[in-house]
Amino acid sequence: MKREYPDVPIPAVGMIIRNGDRILMIQRNQEPAKGFWAFPGGAIELGETILEAARREALEETGLEVEVGPVVAVVDSVVRDADDRVVYHYVIIDYFARAVGGTLQPGSDVRDARWVSLSDLDSLAMTEKAGSLARELLARQT
Repeated sequence: MKREYPDVPIPAVGMIIRNGDRILMIQRNQEPAKGFWAFPGGAIELGETILEAARREALEETGLEVEVGPVVAVVDSVVRDADDRVVYHYVIIDYFARAVGGTLQPGSDVRDARWVSLSDLDSLAMTEKAGSLARELLARQT
């Protein structure tokens, strides 16, 4: 399935990995939102369950093995071009998760990965939706 100018929305997962009063954010190295900070995640592959995709994406992007928890949010991510055509359309299922193994290390499609607290968020370039959800979740923890 083509990701750019798709024929249908693409199902994807996001992982909100917590460690005390911090959550794990990755800096994207691919479009959409290249250069922005977001939750680790990506598209579900054909034949893969949602939970398999969540564990795979967390490992690929962060080096961490995770235990997947409950759904936190379901988010539409739609990017349009100057002609109002849909360039990207993902339906992202965001899950809480906790690290159970591995070592934090950015994957090949990630510029950086780090644990961030509520006070760190203002220094990160984030998409509006990721920033809003991150602030909401971190504010609950403090």
